[in-house]
Amino acid sequence: MNDTSITRDVQALAGIFAVSGTMHLVRPELYAPIMPKVVPAPREVILGSGVAELALAAGLLHPRTRRLAGWGSVALLVGVFPANVKMAKDAQRGRKPALKVGTLARLPLQLPMIRAALRAARGR
Repeated sequence: MNDTSITRDVQALAGIFAVSGTMHLVRPELYAPIMPKVVPAPREVILGSGVAELALAAGLLHPRTRRLAGWGSVALLVGVFPANVKMAKDAQRGRKPALKVGTLARLPLQLPMIRAALRAARGR
């Protein structure tokens, strides 16, 4: 594979980041409940993570920035995993079965996303 080609999993990751980043900016209140209490300035962190996701999405799509964006994507995915675990734990105490299942199902989906980010970081 040459430097300009992009795999479908990396394209999908860029799409996921683009949607998620947009949601962080348009509806930050959706993410407030999953912020750990120890995070200072949670709204700013939510908005900043949205900007980061949009930047990573764009970076993954361009051959010159794909490797750096791949490593940044790995860091972001690992960094937000605790918030995803918190969201799943909180959902289990609620009464919405779909939310319970969805938040749990989302956790193992991090692995193929990290794999795609590593593929981009390694130039594959």
